[in-house]
Amino acid sequence: MGVGTTLGHQLLKLLVAPGRRRFEQHLGELESVQRARLARWLSAASRSPEGQRRNMRADWSWEEFVRQVPISTYKDYADVITAQRERKQSLLIDSPVMRYQPTSGSTSGVKWVPYTKMFLDELDQVITAWVGDLYRQFPGQGHGTHYWSLSWIPTEMRSQTAGDINDDMKMLSWGKRLLAYLTQAAPQDIALAETSDDSLFATIAYLAADQHLGFISVWSPTFGLGLLEQMSVWRTELVNVLGSGHWGARTPRMAGLPCPQSPRAAHLLMKWDGQLQAQFFEQLWPQLAVLSAWDTAAAAPWARKLKNFLPHASFQGKGLWATEGVVTFPFDGRYPLAYLSHFYEFADAVDGKIFAPWQLREGQDVIPIMTTGSGFARYQMADVIRVEKPLGQVPCFTFLGRNDGVDLVGEKTSATTAQMVQDQLHLADAMPVTLLALDEARNRTPGYVLLVECSADAPREAMQRALADQVEKALQSNFHYKLARELGQLQHAACVALPHMRAIYLDQCRERGMIEGNIKIEPLRHWRGEVPAVLRQSLDS
Repeated sequence: MGVGTTLGHQLLKLLVAPGRRRFEQHLGELESVQRARLARWLSAASRSPEGQRRNMRADWSWEEFVRQVPISTYKDYADVITAQRERKQSLLIDSPVMRYQPTSGSTSGVKWVPYTKMFLDELDQVITAWVGDLYRQFPGQGHGTHYWSLSWIPTEMRSQTAGDINDDMKMLSWGKRLLAYLTQAAPQDIALAETSDDSLFATIAYLAADQHLGFISVWSPTFGLGLLEQMSVWRTELVNVLGSGHWGARTPRMAGLPCPQSPRAAHLLMKWDGQLQAQFFEQLWPQLAVLSAWDTAAAAPWARKLKNFLPHASFQGKGLWATEGVVTFPFDGRYPLAYLSHFYEFADAVDGKIFAPWQLREGQDVIPIMTTGSGFARYQMADVIRVEKPLGQVPCFTFLGRNDGVDLVGEKTSATTAQMVQDQLHLADAMPVTLLALDEARNRTPGYVLLVECSADAPREAMQRALADQVEKALQSNFHYKLARELGQLQHAACVALPHMRAIYLDQCRERGMIEGNIKIEPLRHWRGEVPAVLRQSLDS
């Protein structure tokens, strides 16, 4: 490990330690801190053109804020954000917009989330506490380089977003960010490569070349698995690239990115048979101390699989983060509310009643509502979390899942989207039953499968190919689905057409514990675990 990396860790550890202590010092002041966060937000919002149009006042209490401001979603801000981007002004809140981060909703196209200075300050609070706790809990990761995953965008959108590349370190203040970059195994300019495929190859090349890699942070464990799997697929090309220090045929697409060189890694890859085994990855990354990824809900089995390939590293799960803001983060083995960042409310998942964070009770299932420095007021998320034992007065949570659809690897497919996909299909005499999200679809990897009921004499193979292509094309209009496909996290959509498919579907619902009277045909279903044999046979053929 170089002098710059060592110095970067030493200085960064000193800079983030106060953020960790600050988070701990105010754990007993939840209500006063949260009311102060709201007052700060109202002051900035009331000075903005949009706040003045809505007659927002800086002196509102939380109780008055709830009476005056309705629950919102992205569609409530879409027109104003479009105007902001066109005029290059801050209309939603009195804070300069530093950049826009693209994401997508489950029922909409691309959403552009404004990252204002105020919003980035809010994120810096939680990132500082998290990184400070990492140094305390896992001191070994402070002796190696780090990989913090980039938020890439689909290939075709890269020309639209040259200044909007987001990576986890951009949530830190600029001083801490500069120090953090000294510790990085892979440069952020990887995201500037011409295609997602080239960015992925460059990432793997940099990681494979780094024998001092000490920390890997990825959001989806399937992305982490994809890195390891693609390393196997590309191992011959990687041997040539890392042995020569030249990108070869990819050079024109790498946007001037320097090529790493590592005879050691090239030798290990050349001897490797391509089988994913813990022994090989321990040889490649002997200093890997911590692996961080989602490990709850649908991500759980994939996190276990990823951990099995890197057992020599400690594992840390993620909290609940979204492009629009952060709710929880890992701290001291728990997942507390990021109470120093945004202002939070929670809707009861059963009756919709609204609670402030200081009003929550242990065991309650709730949906987060955030008021953030981006200008979003009472922005309701689509996630359900369970209230756990508090840390001081601050509630901790367990993520249960999304309440608006399916999210195998972060692709955010809703029931509404699934219905729209099926409405557009050219089905002839067949009938759609449901769109299944499977943890093990084709090739035993995540993907979507359309179930169709057809006649006994239907040309099944041709029908299945045609419908699979139609479903794939329709799903690719979803930003995150398209990105997951480009990164190899999801398989191409499939179709299984069989006579009596509806009966097969209903039988499976019963076997999965559904009550007879409650079973109905749904546009979208997530079937966890083993795929029924009748479907497995078709998927594997």
